[in-house]
Amino acid sequence: MDPEHADLTPATRAVALGRPERSPGAPVGPPVTFTSTYIADGPVNYARVGNPTWTVLEEVLGGLEGGDALAFASGLAAIDAVLTLVPPAGRVIAPGHSYNGTTGLLREYADQGRLEVVSLDISDTAAVVSALDGLQPGRDLLYIESPTNPMMEVADLPVLIDEARARGILTAVDNTFATPLLQTPLADGADIVVHSATKYLSGHSDVLLGAVVTAPTERGREVHQRVLARRSLHGAIPGPMEAWIVLRGVRTLAVRLERAAANARALVERLEAHPGVTRVRYPGLGAMIAIEVGHGPAAADRVCAAVRLWTHSTSLGGVESQLERRRAQPLEVSTVPEELIRLSVGIEDVEDLWRDLAQALDQA
Repeated sequence: MDPEHADLTPATRAVALGRPERSPGAPVGPPVTFTSTYIADGPVNYARVGNPTWTVLEEVLGGLEGGDALAFASGLAAIDAVLTLVPPAGRVIAPGHSYNGTTGLLREYADQGRLEVVSLDISDTAAVVSALDGLQPGRDLLYIESPTNPMMEVADLPVLIDEARARGILTAVDNTFATPLLQTPLADGADIVVHSATKYLSGHSDVLLGAVVTAPTERGREVHQRVLARRSLHGAIPGPMEAWIVLRGVRTLAVRLERAAANARALVERLEAHPGVTRVRYPGLGAMIAIEVGHGPAAADRVCAAVRLWTHSTSLGGVESQLERRRAQPLEVSTVPEELIRLSVGIEDVEDLWRDLAQALDQA
């Protein structure tokens, strides 16, 4: 990040970074560059290697996280690129509960004998630290998701990252739920941050894109080159239009997240008092909530079917409030309660949201 923006808050950097040079008649925002080919003898010769629209988005995401960003075709493509840093037969410590694309990918690699996966409760700091003693420096990986999806478990990031760094273990953190406005794992010493930019960063449920951000350290720069090579050779690249859409979404991240988080806090208080809700899981930050309802999965399905304003859908992080029973998804792990409903709180009026959700809970 250039010195001109270093003293700005993250909310302001989300708006200010990645702008064209200010000169009379210049556009305020960067253009979208549609090309597959470039004139010879320049820094990029083919669009699978680079695109100016990606570059601007990467500048903004890197500036928010405090590192060097690479955009990918999807969040899962970004996660896969990070997992391939681990050599064959290497070990990965990962949360037992996380994004089901992550758990599915880890399960596939484990079944193939590609990786050995150690799954545990990422909020159990002592257990994670103990497991780190079984990893090999420079080879294995600590992969953290916090808060976890959909169980909302929170890792003690500073402690876990410090313990991994003391042992020479590479550390990656999925920061999708918290966003760089609520936590910056690279500042705590992590080597890698992963995002599904499809979610809060873009914020409008209209695009797929992922990102990997690496630390501005010697090891981070080495990882960056390896991840870049993976993206270039395997072609997991975003389109320029997708990158521009995410960039536009990032501009409003702060105001969207502030409103959604305020709505979530208000809903948590009411959900905790509702007789149809047996448990509320809220990590204390952000706009994601999970609830467990009485009378089992059938009642949870009835809640999802009865809402009118909330959207019954499988994604999250959009301006619209969304909910779903997570075990209805075939890849979800069996330790997620059958009656758990994940709520992605949007920016609508909180009274409208509560009235709709309460009537659905009452019906169920």
